[in-house]
Amino acid sequence: MPSVAPKKTSIEELSAYFPLTFPIPSPTTHPDLISTHDLHREEDLLRNPDSFRAWWSAINAMRENYSVLQKTEANTSNLPESVVSVLGPLASPLARLTLQRLTYTYEAALTQFPNSFKLWKSYLNMRMSFVLGKLVVKKKAGGKKKFPEMKEALEEGAEDVQEWETPLDPIVGWEEWRLLISTFERALMWLPKLPRLWLMYISIFSHPRCPSVLSHTHARRTFDRALRTLPPSLHARIWTQYLLWAEKKGGEVTVAVYRRYLAVDPTLTERFTSLLLSLTNSAPRPLEAAKLLLSLARKAARGEYTSPEGKSPYQLLEDWIEVVEKFPEEVGLDVDDTIASNRAIAEAEVDEESEAGKADSSTLVAASTTGQLIRMAGPAIPVTAEGKSAAPYSEDEDPASSRKLNIEHIVQKDGLAVYKDQAGRLWTGLATYWIKRGDFDRATDVFEQGMKNVLTSRDFSQIFDSYAEFEENLISAMVSSLEEGEDDEDAAETEEQLDLRMNELDALTDRRPFLYNDVMLRRNPNDVQEWEKRAALWGENDEEVIKTYTRALETINPRKATSNLHRLYIHFAKFYEDGGVSGEAEPDLNSARKILEKATKVNFKAVEDLAEIWCEWSEMELRHDNYDEAIRVMQRATAIPKNVKVNYHDHSLSAQARLFKSLKLWSFYVDLEESIGSVHTAKAVYDKILELRIANAQIIVNYAAFLEENDYFEDSFKVYERGVELFTFPVSFEIWNIYLSKFVKRYGGSKLERARDLFEQALEKCPPKSCKPLFLMYAQLEEDFGLAKRSMAIYERATQVVSDEDKFEMFSIYIAKATANFGLPATRPIYERALEVLPDRQTAEMCLRFAALERKLGEIDRARAIYAHASQFCDPRVNPNFWSEWNTFEIETGSEDTFREMLRIKRSVQAQFNTEASYLSAQTIGARNGTKKVEESSDPQDAMAAADKQARNGPAFIAAKKSVVVPEEGAASEAVATPQATNDEEIQISDDEDM
Repeated sequence: MPSVAPKKTSIEELSAYFPLTFPIPSPTTHPDLISTHDLHREEDLLRNPDSFRAWWSAINAMRENYSVLQKTEANTSNLPESVVSVLGPLASPLARLTLQRLTYTYEAALTQFPNSFKLWKSYLNMRMSFVLGKLVVKKKAGGKKKFPEMKEALEEGAEDVQEWETPLDPIVGWEEWRLLISTFERALMWLPKLPRLWLMYISIFSHPRCPSVLSHTHARRTFDRALRTLPPSLHARIWTQYLLWAEKKGGEVTVAVYRRYLAVDPTLTERFTSLLLSLTNSAPRPLEAAKLLLSLARKAARGEYTSPEGKSPYQLLEDWIEVVEKFPEEVGLDVDDTIASNRAIAEAEVDEESEAGKADSSTLVAASTTGQLIRMAGPAIPVTAEGKSAAPYSEDEDPASSRKLNIEHIVQKDGLAVYKDQAGRLWTGLATYWIKRGDFDRATDVFEQGMKNVLTSRDFSQIFDSYAEFEENLISAMVSSLEEGEDDEDAAETEEQLDLRMNELDALTDRRPFLYNDVMLRRNPNDVQEWEKRAALWGENDEEVIKTYTRALETINPRKATSNLHRLYIHFAKFYEDGGVSGEAEPDLNSARKILEKATKVNFKAVEDLAEIWCEWSEMELRHDNYDEAIRVMQRATAIPKNVKVNYHDHSLSAQARLFKSLKLWSFYVDLEESIGSVHTAKAVYDKILELRIANAQIIVNYAAFLEENDYFEDSFKVYERGVELFTFPVSFEIWNIYLSKFVKRYGGSKLERARDLFEQALEKCPPKSCKPLFLMYAQLEEDFGLAKRSMAIYERATQVVSDEDKFEMFSIYIAKATANFGLPATRPIYERALEVLPDRQTAEMCLRFAALERKLGEIDRARAIYAHASQFCDPRVNPNFWSEWNTFEIETGSEDTFREMLRIKRSVQAQFNTEASYLSAQTIGARNGTKKVEESSDPQDAMAAADKQARNGPAFIAAKKSVVVPEEGAASEAVATPQATNDEEIQISDDEDM
């Protein structure tokens, strides 16, 4: 091992070590290059110069030996930090000597194998480790895509930037840096098509200590050479490093490199624009960024571009607006230039329209037949692969052009004309642009124009809030300037401007309801409610209210209007009738009549709206005591045309053609005639309503009541008869009900046969569910003025005709009437028929009543038979009242045998219900009615009740056992043994007695 050199601290002394590898070290120039231990290896290599394994083994042995010695030296050496920071990997003599030995060996091996990629790669990695320093290995999770998109590749490359520790100082070790570059050049001379060598080479230029001579011009040229040398399929790997290197350099380098790449792949345009506006960029280019974003927004709108960030065309345009707001001076034209540009654009559009009109009127001739050429301004128009021409050249999209943008025209053309739902953001962006430029008057005009053009409340609120905030900020700035203290003249001018701005802000606040109403009316000019609000906003300003109503009536299309258009005419007429909003002016009935006259000619969507116009007109005349005029108005409204066969619901006809069939109009007219007309005129109106067949049941009833009030009783009955002819049940039922009651009240029994005919006529077509009141009224008539026998016949007939839900009540009434007229025995046939007809759930109740009747008559056996008949319909769990009553009946009137028979029937019925599907529903009904609670809380007072309880609570089914137990006897014995209290009426039943 050579001796360690003394410590050197000066730059000149450290620079004396270099160059280490030029010329290439050899044993003749460096005697210590080969030691006595290396002679055997050298002799072997001299004997086998063509053996790659021998060379590779020798190189690996030298590198391993260096690793071992490096670890030993690290524990014993004590190099100054200043030397380590400057020399880095070559700070120790061992490292410098090892570099020379490895260089000698690698160069000798490459002389034999100049095309070996493995050897060149190992050699270059060795040289890089001694110059660039130790590479920091970063841990990564998961794999990565084989061929990622350029956007993803750049993001991954930015995250995976290589880092090194303690590199060689580029000033002291300049020669070694230069020799490393030359070594790469030699390697690429032999292996120019291998991308790995190019990537290793260009990674040097990203080193933070790379000399500026290498990391700028030489690096750019190396990147270009790599792109020219490698095939296009490998360019993406080079471009990734090239673009990252360009982003790091910034300025013109970034612009030049990105322009070259975007000519091939425009997907990174958004990234490029962010770089152009980055604060780290030495020279931001907002104009170029704005033009690129505008171009992307237009292409995306045409479907020619898809944002890698997933942005929509509007979002790209919004990014452009943000650039314009941030850099207004650098991007857009000033006020004068904008006005001149707008004028030029308008003239050009007019010229284009005129030329288009001429081209349409003239005969088109093909250019190829005449040899004429078409000359166009600007560069050539590109043509797509399908043969279609791309979008024409626009200087607004050319980043190489220095002409600024006409922001107003672009916002109007590419924003407001396309994205109508984002008008608020576009108008505020344009106003912000002028505010940033200091053109406050222009900004105010933009705000005003925006509020006059938007169509939604959201856009209006956005613009108005921005407008108010702008005015408040401007006032605050003026107040601040006054507080700072200015010259008297400037202060006076500032105060004047401040007063003006404050007045404008107050006026803006006052105008907000009107501006918002304008927005609603622009969105839907046929919105009647908004026009009503507009008129209400003017308060007591009668002149403006008149203008508002006039504009509304001229603007609204009746067929497209919202509801209550007729109310607008009525309110307008009411305005003149009341003498204005405040009522201070003289009432102008003539103007009100003219408005209503005009309203009667409007084709409303609904006939009822037109009818209400006429009714309101007549009411206006009534309010001013013009009774004859009110009658004439209604006569005009109800004029019947020659063709009365018009369908009221035919919307293809106008409202005026269907007006004569409006029941609302005729109802008002007849009320008017009843109030201020004569009986004959009112009757004439009612007759017309009936002739037109538009009357409803209420009209019939009102007509008849009107005639009755005026003592035209027979005429009122005729009206009822006409009503029952016009309508069917159930409507005619109400008319019959009133008619019959009125007729009976009027004539009583004087016209009994006529009354009977009317009742029979009413009952002929009456449905079962409605005929019960008519039968009761009919039977009452016979009871009062006819024969009881006929009355009973009517009740008998009613029990057969009425619906099932009314039969029980009808039989109850029938039985009550029969009892009153013929006594209790006469009701037996009625009860029997009732038991045959009534449904099961009502049969039990009727049986109880029938049994009570027989008990009153002393027929105990008949009553017991009735109880037995009813028991088949009564579940003991659902109908405990029935069994309780039968139980009481047997205790009071029965014997031991009859009581046992009752218990047997009860158990059989209970077993029958238990086996039926209705058992569960019966239990549910019983629980709902609380029967179980009643049974549990009630305490039987005697043995019979205890036996009854035991029978009800006993099990429905008993499992078979060795000893057979008869449930009836058990229940009976328990019934006897259970009670402790004495009972005078107790019946002793033997356990051994056969049931």
